[in-house]
Amino acid sequence: MRPDDPWLVVEGTGKSRPALKSMVIRYDDNSGGAKTAAPFMHRKETRSMRLKTSIVLALAAAGLLAGGAAQAQEKLTVWWVKGFYKAEDDALFEAIKKFEAKNKGIKVELSQYPVQDTIPKTVSALDSGNPPDVAFSDVYDFQVTAKWAYDGKLEDISSVIDPLRARFEPVALSTTFLYNNATQSRAYYAFPIKQQTMHIQYWKDMLADAGFKEADIPKTWKEYWSFWCDKVQPAYRQKTGNRGFGIGQPMGVDSSDSFFSFLTFMDAYNVKLVNDSGKLLVDDPSVRQGLINALNDYTAPYTKGCTPPSSTSWKDPDNNVAFHNKTTVLTHNATISIAAKWLDDANNATLTDAQRATAKKNYTELIATAGFPAKPDGGKMVYRAAIKTGVIFKDAKNKAGAKKFVAFILDEANLQPYVEGSLGRWFPVMKASQQSPFWKADAHRLAVYNQFMAGTVPFEFTKNYKFTVLNNENVWAKAMNRIVNEKVPTDKAVDELIARIKTVAGN
Repeated sequence: MRPDDPWLVVEGTGKSRPALKSMVIRYDDNSGGAKTAAPFMHRKETRSMRLKTSIVLALAAAGLLAGGAAQAQEKLTVWWVKGFYKAEDDALFEAIKKFEAKNKGIKVELSQYPVQDTIPKTVSALDSGNPPDVAFSDVYDFQVTAKWAYDGKLEDISSVIDPLRARFEPVALSTTFLYNNATQSRAYYAFPIKQQTMHIQYWKDMLADAGFKEADIPKTWKEYWSFWCDKVQPAYRQKTGNRGFGIGQPMGVDSSDSFFSFLTFMDAYNVKLVNDSGKLLVDDPSVRQGLINALNDYTAPYTKGCTPPSSTSWKDPDNNVAFHNKTTVLTHNATISIAAKWLDDANNATLTDAQRATAKKNYTELIATAGFPAKPDGGKMVYRAAIKTGVIFKDAKNKAGAKKFVAFILDEANLQPYVEGSLGRWFPVMKASQQSPFWKADAHRLAVYNQFMAGTVPFEFTKNYKFTVLNNENVWAKAMNRIVNEKVPTDKAVDELIARIKTVAGN
């Protein structure tokens, strides 16, 4: 390397690559973090990103960090979740490089954390009175964003969002319009970056091994799930001699897949737990019956032996692993990370030619991505979207710089490459980016595109922040396990579930 080249050094590896001239980057992958504080949405298929040290900016030969110009720059502290794929982080680094070039008086200090550490570290920083200026994580929306807004800990960023409102997909944007109990009003207290919804993925070759074609898959609710359990599984086992399971049904308490999947089943029965003002609707007898129906359907694969016995204790990676190992024919997942893993492998230069060829075949030929069947009443499925949000804290030291940075990141020229760098795992929140050719480039992305274009609905916690507590407890998976492990009747499990919802989210 030349003495005047800035490089990003990955300590402990002896490797380096070009970096930004003024951005300081720290990457903390402390596996000893408080994992129990953020049990959900753990990164799946983790590979080379598990670095045990930090990424720092090395300008050793030029000695620029000690220069007077650097001393004069104002610091902007940004905490951001570590990307699942290298392309995500590269797009972020490039956006920050462009931001610093445009705002020469600002130096961005970027710290990246694995997803399971983002909330514990942010809460600790808030408690110490030293939060970052800007923070973004894939789990803030599920667990903390709405509560932070309610508690008055977030900066009102309406001045940033308002000029961009027409560019956002309305449902995605609406999830950041949150209630502040201190002001007794709503405002934009977060910024949307990307979104996800529930998808089904299945092995076409395992389906063929069972003697069926994709055209044989039913389109109606009851018949669809019965097909994989009662027809595909026994036929596959008989014809292959392998103990495969028709369905991989996430049911673990320490899993976001289990509650996201169950809430999708609940949506199939048109269950509404809260109204638009956040008031509970669980005393409605039709809500109770809908929950009973959804829990019966969700637990049926387990009671019929059509999902692995271990699925009651699965964490987020486990349904992926079972699928990749071909233990299951089908699973549902809140991103297309299952298929995208094989696309990433197909482009991984460290793998052998044979491994890359297998990965390419899996992605392009053998794995299908699809939506859910029609609802039990015959209606078309409408999917709930989880919008991944970032925030500026009220006690941030550089709120003016933070707002400049957020506005810059939300420019589609910067945000679109970041979202597309995830290989289809995340879908854009900007309307123009949703129409990018990227989303019609292959069958998996097209399936994601079609699901979002059909319309989405937000989670309950965007209307009543206390549902973040219920999701953290995973009362949904606890109810499942009451039924399948403790043999509690479904109606009793639902009554317990409703009682807990009223205790936590009532009033």
